[in-house]
Amino acid sequence: MTIATTLLTAAAPLLQPGQGNDPAGDVPNRGTTDVPTGGSGQGTQVAWSLGETIGYSALVAVSVLLTVIALATLWWMLHAWRSRDALKSTSFSQTPLPAAHRFTLLVPGRHEQDVMGQTLDMLATQDHPDFEIIAIVGEDDPETDAVVRAAAARHPSLIKVVVDDTAPKNKPKAMNLALQYATGDIVGVFDAEDEVYPRLLSLVDSRFQETGADVVQGGVQLMNFRSSWWALRNVLEYYFWFRSRLHFHAGSKFIPLGGNTVFVTKERLEWSNGWDAHCLAEDCELGVRLSADGAKVVVAYSPEAVTREETPPTFASLLKQRTRWNQGFLQVLGKGEWKKLPSFRQRFFARYMLTMPFIQAATGLLIPLSALMILFVKVPTAIALITFIPVAPTLMLLAVEVVGLNEFGRIYREKVRVRDYVYLVLGLVPYQVFLAAAAVRAVVRHVKGQNGWEKTEHTGQHRTGGAQPEVVGFANAVTTDAEPRELAGTTAGGAR
Repeated sequence: MTIATTLLTAAAPLLQPGQGNDPAGDVPNRGTTDVPTGGSGQGTQVAWSLGETIGYSALVAVSVLLTVIALATLWWMLHAWRSRDALKSTSFSQTPLPAAHRFTLLVPGRHEQDVMGQTLDMLATQDHPDFEIIAIVGEDDPETDAVVRAAAARHPSLIKVVVDDTAPKNKPKAMNLALQYATGDIVGVFDAEDEVYPRLLSLVDSRFQETGADVVQGGVQLMNFRSSWWALRNVLEYYFWFRSRLHFHAGSKFIPLGGNTVFVTKERLEWSNGWDAHCLAEDCELGVRLSADGAKVVVAYSPEAVTREETPPTFASLLKQRTRWNQGFLQVLGKGEWKKLPSFRQRFFARYMLTMPFIQAATGLLIPLSALMILFVKVPTAIALITFIPVAPTLMLLAVEVVGLNEFGRIYREKVRVRDYVYLVLGLVPYQVFLAAAAVRAVVRHVKGQNGWEKTEHTGQHRTGGAQPEVVGFANAVTTDAEPRELAGTTAGGAR
């Protein structure tokens, strides 16, 4: 007997299921073999219950939705960098035209005695030949009132003081009151803590003439990125929002305006009866109404011409600020002016933007639910793989933020340390949780009808001691990398 014959004989009971002592004729130690006769070699799939079907479908839908949101956010973040020409078009003119407008600058302040005096002094140094400043202060705020009146005494020909005796007090009410005393044909808004570029009005005036705009939105940049881990992320939010994303919205003819460094013709403000005195996001609301009426909105950003601000000094203050914004968006959504936008595309963008608090709130509620599912629920492999799809665009967003932080440091001559990049990466998830928490809080307050104005405190962490800080502009913007220089061609008169 050969070796092969011996092996075949020994293997016979395993290779011939019909033989052996098993009365059922099954192969020993193999269990059941209910493989379908299709040759696939796969076992029969167990049918999902109704609850499993709903749960798995929800997981897939949420994963797809988060992926779409992340990709859209990424596209808007990079809008300004599509090409060199696109980037150049976002900047102020290198050769501003001679002045042709009179400006009224509104500066509301409440309990801002630590920062408002310096802001008014800085605004008074604008090189534009024709402007006035109206400082607005409450009758119940003697500390800020004293600071404001001292500034008015230093600049008697420029600064007026308007006392706000409305109740309850908020920013749009204060500005509507001051609007009655405005003599300029263009009205600009600044916050009490702003550091303003001394030639900004000349640039804005030129932009109105060049474009025939009804509104010009300038750039705003938070600066104190070293203050905290959330300040770092908040600073980058502003950088991408004003540097790129607002330009996309302006091109789409639907734009939620910023709260300051925004300039509107007096004619348009009279048409709109000023700002909505009951809205917590009066800037967004005005932008929606103007967009619905076909107003032309232009966004302009040059690095050296941005208005510098600070991120809130405490986490609680930042939470209140973001809650107020989100709640204001919900108010604008409910008001329904966005439905008057002429095209479906504009209405789609408007609905998406204004429902973002709901999306973030839902995301916030899903975070703990997802953690519980990872720990206690076993899902099919295919479903588990789908839930990881949003990770890819999220990592892409993080990579863009890293590059953006480097670019921010280069432009504004701020040293970005290794630890800052570490904070940026490690803060990704906590900051998203924070945004979701603020959105949930906004929804809760909105449902309960709690519409009180939660003020943001300011401490001047962004101040530079009065000197105009150096920046490095883009090669096709107002300045160049090789040699930072003053704006060329300003013909608006001497400094005041």
